[in-house]
Amino acid sequence: MIRLQRVGKKKQAYFRVVLTEHTKKPQGEYQELLGTYDPHAKRLAAQTERITFWLSQGALLSPTANNLLANHKILDREKVQSWKPKKKAATA
Repeated sequence: MIRLQRVGKKKQAYFRVVLTEHTKKPQGEYQELLGTYDPHAKRLAAQTERITFWLSQGALLSPTANNLLANHKILDREKVQSWKPKKKAATA
């Protein structure tokens, strides 16, 4: 699975785009580093060739990684919903 891995200090988020097994922890080991993302400067540095290679090998994209790569026009994909709205408590 290709997903984001958060690194950096508190309140100074910085992300890696990594290839990892979906059963591994998000902050754990990864198989390959595919890029980096700086949300403060809105700068994405990704290895397009390696991402397309792994997608052709059957790797999946997390919804957040999919939307990030679609926004920066790295991949020509549709955006997907990456979060679920909270259900409102029923008032009795």
